[in-house]
Amino acid sequence: MFEIISLKNGLENVAGFYFDGRSMGLKANGDNDLGFIRSDEPVEISAKFTTNKFQAAPIKHFLRYEKNFKTNFILLNSKNANAMTLKAGIDDIDQIFSNLANLENFANFKLINPIMSSTGVIGYRLNTDKVIQTAAKFDLFAKNSDSVAKSIMTTDRFKKEIAFRVDLQNGDSFNIACICKGAGMINPALATMLCFILTDADIPKSDMDELLESSLETSFNAISVDGDTSTNDTVMLLSSKKSGVYDKIAFKTALDMITKNMALNLVKDGEGSSKVVAFEIKGAVTKDQAQKAAKALSNSLLVKTAIFGEDPNWGRIASTIGASGIECDDEKLSIYYDDVLVYDINHPELDSERESKAHIVMQKDSYKIVCDLGLGNAQFTAYGCDLGHEYVKINADYRS
Repeated sequence: MFEIISLKNGLENVAGFYFDGRSMGLKANGDNDLGFIRSDEPVEISAKFTTNKFQAAPIKHFLRYEKNFKTNFILLNSKNANAMTLKAGIDDIDQIFSNLANLENFANFKLINPIMSSTGVIGYRLNTDKVIQTAAKFDLFAKNSDSVAKSIMTTDRFKKEIAFRVDLQNGDSFNIACICKGAGMINPALATMLCFILTDADIPKSDMDELLESSLETSFNAISVDGDTSTNDTVMLLSSKKSGVYDKIAFKTALDMITKNMALNLVKDGEGSSKVVAFEIKGAVTKDQAQKAAKALSNSLLVKTAIFGEDPNWGRIASTIGASGIECDDEKLSIYYDDVLVYDINHPELDSERESKAHIVMQKDSYKIVCDLGLGNAQFTAYGCDLGHEYVKINADYRS
Protein backbone atom coordinates (compact mmCIF):
# COMPACT_ATOMS: atom_id res chain seq x y z
CA MET A 1 0.00 0.00 0.00
CA PHE A 2 1.08 3.58 -0.59
CA GLU A 3 -0.21 7.15 -0.55
CA ILE A 4 0.51 9.85 -3.14
CA ILE A 5 0.67 13.40 -1.77
CA SER A 6 0.53 16.48 -4.02
CA LEU A 7 3.32 18.98 -3.31
CA LYS A 8 4.00 22.61 -4.14
CA ASN A 9 7.17 24.02 -5.76
CA GLY A 10 7.59 21.38 -8.44
CA LEU A 11 11.12 20.11 -9.07
CA GLU A 12 12.37 21.58 -5.78
CA ASN A 13 11.02 18.53 -3.95
CA VAL A 14 13.38 16.09 -5.68
CA ALA A 15 16.74 15.45 -4.01
CA GLY A 16 19.94 15.57 -6.04
CA PHE A 17 19.01 18.12 -8.70
CA TYR A 18 19.50 21.87 -9.25
CA PHE A 19 17.76 24.11 -11.77
CA ASP A 20 17.15 27.71 -12.72
CA GLY A 21 16.42 30.00 -15.66
CA ARG A 22 17.69 33.27 -17.11
CA SER A 23 16.81 35.63 -19.94
CA MET A 24 18.89 35.87 -23.12
CA GLY A 25 16.58 38.64 -24.28
CA LEU A 26 14.79 36.58 -26.92
CA LYS A 27 11.34 37.05 -25.37
CA ALA A 28 9.86 40.49 -25.85
CA ASN A 29 8.67 40.67 -22.24
CA GLY A 30 12.09 39.77 -20.87
CA ASP A 31 10.98 36.43 -19.44
CA ASN A 32 13.41 33.56 -19.05
CA ASP A 33 14.36 31.73 -22.24
CA LEU A 34 17.42 29.74 -21.11
CA GLY A 35 17.46 27.24 -18.26
CA PHE A 36 19.30 24.25 -16.89
CA ILE A 37 18.78 21.07 -14.91
CA ARG A 38 21.86 19.52 -13.32
CA SER A 39 22.57 16.72 -10.87
CA ASP A 40 25.10 16.16 -8.12
CA GLU A 41 26.32 13.02 -9.86
CA PRO A 42 25.76 11.55 -13.35
CA VAL A 43 22.25 10.09 -13.45
CA GLU A 44 20.45 7.56 -15.58
CA ILE A 45 18.05 8.90 -18.16
CA SER A 46 15.20 7.45 -20.17
CA ALA A 47 14.01 9.50 -23.14
CA LYS A 48 11.45 9.45 -25.92
CA PHE A 49 11.48 11.73 -28.94
CA THR A 50 9.33 12.89 -31.82
CA THR A 51 8.44 10.56 -34.69
CA ASN A 52 8.91 13.47 -37.09
CA LYS A 53 11.61 12.42 -39.60
CA PHE A 54 13.17 15.88 -39.38
CA GLN A 55 14.41 15.61 -35.81
CA ALA A 56 15.94 18.78 -34.42
CA ALA A 57 19.67 19.18 -33.76
CA PRO A 58 19.38 18.67 -29.96
CA ILE A 59 17.78 15.25 -30.51
CA LYS A 60 20.42 14.27 -33.04
CA HIS A 61 23.09 15.40 -30.58
CA PHE A 62 21.51 13.26 -27.83
CA LEU A 63 21.38 10.20 -30.07
CA ARG A 64 25.13 10.35 -30.71
CA TYR A 65 25.77 9.16 -27.16
CA GLU A 66 26.14 5.47 -26.40
CA LYS A 67 23.06 3.58 -25.24
CA ASN A 68 22.33 3.86 -21.50
CA PHE A 69 24.74 6.76 -21.00
CA LYS A 70 24.52 8.93 -17.89
CA THR A 71 24.41 12.71 -17.76
CA ASN A 72 24.69 15.47 -15.19
CA PHE A 73 23.52 18.50 -17.19
CA ILE A 74 20.65 19.54 -19.45
CA LEU A 75 20.59 22.97 -21.10
CA LEU A 76 17.13 24.20 -22.11
CA ASN A 77 16.09 27.06 -24.34
CA SER A 78 12.95 28.48 -25.90
CA LYS A 79 12.24 30.78 -28.89
CA ASN A 80 14.66 28.85 -31.13
CA ALA A 81 14.08 25.17 -32.00
CA ASN A 82 17.52 24.65 -33.58
CA ALA A 83 15.66 22.46 -36.07
CA MET A 84 16.42 22.03 -39.78
CA THR A 85 19.83 23.57 -39.09
CA LEU A 86 21.71 20.54 -40.44
CA LYS A 87 25.18 19.66 -39.12
CA ALA A 88 25.81 23.28 -38.17
CA GLY A 89 23.08 23.05 -35.54
CA ILE A 90 24.80 20.08 -33.88
CA ASP A 91 28.18 21.80 -34.11
CA ASP A 92 26.67 24.83 -32.38
CA ILE A 93 25.65 22.63 -29.43
CA ASP A 94 29.18 21.20 -29.21
CA GLN A 95 30.60 24.72 -29.28
CA ILE A 96 28.27 25.83 -26.50
CA PHE A 97 29.21 22.96 -24.19
CA SER A 98 32.91 23.36 -24.95
CA ASN A 99 32.70 27.01 -23.90
CA LEU A 100 30.60 26.34 -20.81
CA ALA A 101 33.39 24.18 -19.45
CA ASN A 102 35.63 27.27 -19.42
CA LEU A 103 33.20 29.55 -17.55
CA GLU A 104 33.99 30.62 -14.01
CA ASN A 105 30.71 29.30 -12.57
CA PHE A 106 31.39 25.91 -14.19
CA ALA A 107 34.98 25.74 -12.88
CA ASN A 108 34.20 23.14 -10.21
CA PHE A 109 31.60 21.30 -12.27
CA LYS A 110 32.67 18.87 -14.95
CA LEU A 111 30.11 18.42 -17.71
CA ILE A 112 29.44 14.74 -18.35
CA ASN A 113 27.52 13.88 -21.52
CA PRO A 114 25.66 17.21 -21.48
CA ILE A 115 22.28 17.39 -23.22
CA MET A 116 20.52 20.29 -24.91
CA SER A 117 16.78 20.57 -25.48
CA SER A 118 15.20 23.37 -27.49
CA THR A 119 11.81 24.70 -28.55
CA GLY A 120 10.83 27.65 -30.69
CA VAL A 121 10.99 28.78 -34.30
CA ILE A 122 12.27 26.27 -36.86
CA GLY A 123 15.05 27.04 -39.35
CA TYR A 124 17.36 29.37 -37.43
CA ARG A 125 20.71 28.61 -35.81
CA LEU A 126 21.24 29.38 -32.17
CA ASN A 127 23.06 32.56 -31.19
CA THR A 128 25.84 30.69 -29.41
CA ASP A 129 27.37 33.86 -27.97
CA LYS A 130 24.10 34.81 -26.25
CA VAL A 131 23.67 31.30 -24.91
CA ILE A 132 27.18 31.21 -23.46
CA GLN A 133 27.00 34.74 -22.02
CA THR A 134 23.69 33.97 -20.33
CA ALA A 135 24.85 30.59 -19.02
CA ALA A 136 27.77 32.41 -17.37
CA LYS A 137 25.15 33.95 -15.04
CA PHE A 138 23.69 30.62 -13.90
CA ASP A 139 23.73 29.85 -10.21
CA LEU A 140 24.45 26.15 -10.47
CA PHE A 141 23.28 25.58 -6.89
CA ALA A 142 19.88 27.21 -7.37
CA LYS A 143 16.66 25.24 -6.89
CA ASN A 144 14.12 27.42 -8.67
CA SER A 145 11.49 25.25 -10.36
CA ASP A 146 9.31 28.20 -11.32
CA SER A 147 12.21 29.87 -13.11
CA VAL A 148 13.25 26.86 -15.18
CA ALA A 149 9.63 25.96 -15.97
CA LYS A 150 9.07 29.45 -17.38
CA SER A 151 12.29 29.26 -19.42
CA ILE A 152 10.77 26.63 -21.75
CA MET A 153 7.42 28.36 -22.28
CA THR A 154 6.60 29.84 -25.69
CA THR A 155 2.92 30.20 -26.65
CA ASP A 156 1.86 28.48 -23.41
CA ARG A 157 -0.89 30.34 -21.58
CA PHE A 158 0.12 28.90 -18.22
CA LYS A 159 3.06 27.17 -16.56
CA LYS A 160 2.93 23.36 -16.32
CA GLU A 161 4.51 21.98 -13.17
CA ILE A 162 3.56 19.17 -10.80
CA ALA A 163 5.12 17.20 -7.92
CA PHE A 164 4.20 14.25 -5.70
CA ARG A 165 5.60 12.59 -2.60
CA VAL A 166 4.94 8.86 -2.51
CA ASP A 167 4.64 7.47 1.02
CA LEU A 168 5.06 3.71 1.34
CA GLN A 169 3.42 1.62 4.05
CA ASN A 170 6.74 1.03 5.85
CA GLY A 171 7.27 4.77 6.33
CA ASP A 172 9.75 5.27 3.46
CA SER A 173 9.06 7.82 0.74
CA PHE A 174 10.35 9.15 -2.57
CA ASN A 175 9.51 12.16 -4.74
CA ILE A 176 8.71 12.66 -8.39
CA ALA A 177 8.13 15.97 -10.18
CA CYS A 178 7.76 17.36 -13.67
CA ILE A 179 7.87 20.51 -15.75
CA CYS A 180 6.36 20.55 -19.21
CA LYS A 181 5.95 22.91 -22.15
CA GLY A 182 3.41 22.68 -24.92
CA ALA A 183 0.48 24.40 -26.53
CA GLY A 184 0.54 23.52 -30.21
CA MET A 185 1.81 21.04 -32.79
CA ILE A 186 0.44 18.29 -30.55
CA ASN A 187 -0.48 15.04 -32.28
CA PRO A 188 -0.82 11.48 -30.93
CA ALA A 189 2.53 10.22 -32.20
CA LEU A 190 4.49 11.43 -29.23
CA ALA A 191 3.40 13.61 -27.49
CA THR A 192 4.36 16.86 -25.98
CA MET A 193 6.81 19.58 -26.75
CA LEU A 194 9.33 19.40 -23.90
CA CYS A 195 8.78 17.40 -20.71
CA PHE A 196 11.27 16.71 -17.92
CA ILE A 197 10.41 14.31 -15.11
CA LEU A 198 12.79 14.11 -12.13
CA THR A 199 12.70 11.58 -9.32
CA ASP A 200 14.84 10.55 -6.37
CA ALA A 201 13.37 7.03 -6.38
CA ASP A 202 15.97 4.26 -6.52
CA ILE A 203 14.51 2.95 -9.77
CA PRO A 204 16.40 0.52 -12.03
CA LYS A 205 17.13 1.78 -15.54
CA SER A 206 15.15 -1.10 -17.05
CA ASP A 207 12.07 0.01 -15.10
CA MET A 208 12.59 3.62 -16.16
CA ASP A 209 12.44 2.58 -19.81
CA GLU A 210 9.52 0.21 -19.34
CA LEU A 211 7.34 2.48 -17.22
CA LEU A 212 7.97 5.61 -19.28
CA GLU A 213 7.04 3.74 -22.45
CA SER A 214 3.78 2.43 -20.99
CA SER A 215 2.92 5.77 -19.39
CA LEU A 216 3.21 7.64 -22.68
CA GLU A 217 0.73 5.34 -24.40
CA THR A 218 -2.23 6.55 -22.37
CA SER A 219 -1.10 10.16 -21.85
CA PHE A 220 1.06 12.11 -24.30
CA ASN A 221 0.47 9.58 -27.08
CA ALA A 222 -3.29 9.83 -26.56
CA ILE A 223 -3.77 13.57 -27.07
CA SER A 224 -4.27 15.85 -30.05
CA VAL A 225 -4.47 19.61 -30.41
CA ASP A 226 -3.89 20.51 -34.03
CA GLY A 227 -2.81 17.25 -35.65
CA ASP A 228 0.82 18.29 -36.21
CA THR A 229 3.92 16.56 -34.87
CA SER A 230 6.84 18.74 -33.85
CA THR A 231 10.50 18.31 -34.80
CA ASN A 232 11.50 18.69 -31.14
CA ASP A 233 9.06 16.61 -29.07
CA THR A 234 10.97 15.30 -26.06
CA VAL A 235 10.09 13.47 -22.85
CA MET A 236 12.89 12.70 -20.38
CA LEU A 237 12.85 10.82 -17.08
CA LEU A 238 15.90 11.21 -14.82
CA SER A 239 16.55 9.59 -11.45
CA SER A 240 19.07 10.68 -8.81
CA LYS A 241 18.21 7.62 -6.66
CA LYS A 242 18.96 9.81 -3.62
CA SER A 243 16.02 8.52 -1.56
CA GLY A 244 17.22 4.93 -1.71
CA VAL A 245 13.54 3.97 -1.89
CA TYR A 246 11.56 2.31 -4.66
CA ASP A 247 8.31 0.44 -5.19
CA LYS A 248 7.43 -0.37 -8.79
CA ILE A 249 3.64 -0.26 -8.46
CA ALA A 250 3.74 2.98 -6.47
CA PHE A 251 6.17 4.58 -8.91
CA LYS A 252 4.12 3.53 -11.94
CA THR A 253 0.97 4.98 -10.38
CA ALA A 254 2.65 8.31 -9.61
CA LEU A 255 4.31 8.51 -13.04
CA ASP A 256 1.00 7.78 -14.79
CA MET A 257 -0.69 10.49 -12.73
CA ILE A 258 1.97 13.00 -13.74
CA THR A 259 1.95 12.23 -17.46
CA LYS A 260 -1.86 12.13 -17.57
CA ASN A 261 -2.10 15.46 -15.74
CA MET A 262 0.45 17.09 -18.04
CA ALA A 263 -1.14 15.65 -21.18
CA LEU A 264 -4.54 17.05 -20.23
CA ASN A 265 -2.94 20.41 -19.45
CA LEU A 266 -1.43 20.45 -22.93
CA VAL A 267 -4.86 19.90 -24.44
CA LYS A 268 -6.35 22.55 -22.16
CA ASP A 269 -3.63 24.99 -23.27
CA GLY A 270 -4.03 24.12 -26.97
CA GLU A 271 -4.05 26.58 -29.85
CA GLY A 272 -6.86 28.88 -28.76
CA SER A 273 -8.80 25.93 -27.35
CA SER A 274 -11.46 26.29 -24.66
CA LYS A 275 -12.66 22.70 -24.15
CA VAL A 276 -11.05 19.36 -23.28
CA VAL A 277 -12.89 16.29 -24.56
CA ALA A 278 -12.23 12.61 -23.79
CA PHE A 279 -13.02 10.26 -26.67
CA GLU A 280 -13.70 6.83 -25.19
CA ILE A 281 -14.02 3.91 -27.58
CA LYS A 282 -15.57 0.80 -26.02
CA GLY A 283 -16.58 -2.57 -27.41
CA ALA A 284 -13.87 -2.70 -30.07
CA VAL A 285 -12.57 -5.99 -31.47
CA THR A 286 -8.95 -5.21 -30.47
CA LYS A 287 -7.18 -2.55 -28.42
CA ASP A 288 -5.32 -1.39 -31.54
CA GLN A 289 -8.65 -0.74 -33.27
CA ALA A 290 -10.01 1.08 -30.22
CA GLN A 291 -6.89 3.21 -30.14
CA LYS A 292 -7.07 3.94 -33.86
CA ALA A 293 -10.69 5.12 -33.66
CA ALA A 294 -10.15 7.19 -30.50
CA LYS A 295 -7.15 8.96 -32.01
CA ALA A 296 -9.02 9.56 -35.25
CA LEU A 297 -11.71 11.38 -33.26
CA SER A 298 -9.23 13.41 -31.21
CA ASN A 299 -7.41 14.45 -34.36
CA SER A 300 -10.37 15.22 -36.64
CA LEU A 301 -10.72 18.86 -37.64
CA LEU A 302 -14.42 18.27 -38.37
CA VAL A 303 -14.90 16.99 -34.82
CA LYS A 304 -12.86 19.86 -33.37
CA THR A 305 -14.98 22.46 -35.13
CA ALA A 306 -18.16 20.73 -33.93
CA ILE A 307 -16.83 20.90 -30.37
CA PHE A 308 -16.00 24.57 -30.80
CA GLY A 309 -19.46 25.28 -32.22
CA GLU A 310 -21.11 23.14 -29.50
CA ASP A 311 -22.94 21.28 -32.25
CA PRO A 312 -24.25 17.89 -31.00
CA ASN A 313 -24.42 16.48 -34.54
CA TRP A 314 -23.25 12.90 -33.92
CA GLY A 315 -22.81 12.34 -37.65
CA ARG A 316 -19.26 13.69 -37.54
CA ILE A 317 -18.42 11.25 -34.76
CA ALA A 318 -19.81 8.23 -36.62
CA SER A 319 -18.28 9.30 -39.91
CA THR A 320 -14.82 9.66 -38.38
CA ILE A 321 -15.01 6.23 -36.76
CA GLY A 322 -16.07 4.66 -40.06
CA ALA A 323 -13.32 6.46 -41.96
CA SER A 324 -10.67 5.19 -39.53
CA GLY A 325 -10.92 1.77 -41.16
CA ILE A 326 -11.69 -0.26 -38.03
CA GLU A 327 -14.39 -2.93 -37.77
CA CYS A 328 -17.71 -1.27 -36.95
CA ASP A 329 -21.45 -1.78 -37.48
CA ASP A 330 -24.04 1.00 -37.46
CA GLU A 331 -26.61 -1.38 -35.97
CA LYS A 332 -24.41 -2.06 -32.93
CA LEU A 333 -22.95 1.41 -32.42
CA SER A 334 -24.11 3.70 -29.61
CA ILE A 335 -22.84 7.23 -28.92
CA TYR A 336 -23.15 9.21 -25.68
CA TYR A 337 -22.17 12.76 -24.76
CA ASP A 338 -21.46 12.16 -21.07
CA ASP A 339 -24.62 10.22 -20.10
CA VAL A 340 -26.81 11.62 -22.89
CA LEU A 341 -27.60 9.05 -25.60
CA VAL A 342 -27.42 10.69 -29.03
CA TYR A 343 -27.41 7.58 -31.24
CA ASP A 344 -28.16 3.86 -31.21
CA ILE A 345 -30.23 1.48 -33.35
CA ASN A 346 -33.38 2.44 -31.48
CA HIS A 347 -32.66 6.18 -31.62
CA PRO A 348 -31.21 6.87 -35.08
CA GLU A 349 -32.52 10.43 -35.11
CA LEU A 350 -31.63 13.07 -32.53
CA ASP A 351 -34.92 14.43 -31.21
CA SER A 352 -35.19 17.94 -29.80
CA GLU A 353 -35.10 16.84 -26.14
CA ARG A 354 -31.91 14.79 -26.43
CA GLU A 355 -30.36 17.42 -28.71
CA SER A 356 -30.97 20.06 -26.04
CA LYS A 357 -29.43 17.87 -23.34
CA ALA A 358 -26.42 17.10 -25.54
CA HIS A 359 -25.94 20.80 -26.27
CA ILE A 360 -25.85 21.52 -22.52
CA VAL A 361 -23.11 18.89 -22.14
CA MET A 362 -21.10 20.48 -24.95
CA GLN A 363 -21.19 23.86 -23.24
CA LYS A 364 -19.04 22.49 -20.43
CA ASP A 365 -15.27 23.04 -20.33
CA SER A 366 -14.70 19.29 -20.30
CA TYR A 367 -16.82 16.25 -21.06
CA LYS A 368 -16.67 12.74 -22.54
CA ILE A 369 -17.87 11.34 -25.83
CA VAL A 370 -18.38 7.59 -25.43
CA CYS A 371 -18.70 5.38 -28.49
CA ASP A 372 -19.59 1.74 -27.83
CA LEU A 373 -18.92 -0.32 -30.96
CA GLY A 374 -20.66 -3.37 -29.50
CA LEU A 375 -18.28 -5.81 -31.15
CA GLY A 376 -15.81 -6.84 -28.43
CA ASN A 377 -14.26 -5.92 -25.10
CA ALA A 378 -11.34 -3.67 -26.07
CA GLN A 379 -11.28 0.02 -25.19
CA PHE A 380 -9.07 3.09 -25.38
CA THR A 381 -9.49 6.77 -24.48
CA ALA A 382 -7.87 9.64 -26.36
CA TYR A 383 -8.07 13.33 -25.51
CA GLY A 384 -8.62 16.31 -27.76
CA CYS A 385 -9.90 19.84 -27.85
CA ASP A 386 -11.65 22.38 -30.00
CA LEU A 387 -9.68 24.77 -32.17
CA GLY A 388 -10.76 28.30 -31.39
CA HIS A 389 -10.60 31.38 -33.56
CA GLU A 390 -7.14 32.23 -32.18
CA TYR A 391 -5.71 29.11 -33.86
CA VAL A 392 -5.36 30.70 -37.28
CA LYS A 393 -3.57 33.75 -35.88
CA ILE A 394 -1.22 31.74 -33.68
CA ASN A 395 -0.35 29.31 -36.46
CA ALA A 396 0.89 32.13 -38.65
CA ASP A 397 4.21 31.62 -36.85
CA TYR A 398 5.23 28.03 -37.65
CA ARG A 399 7.18 26.87 -34.67
CA SER A 400 8.18 23.75 -32.78
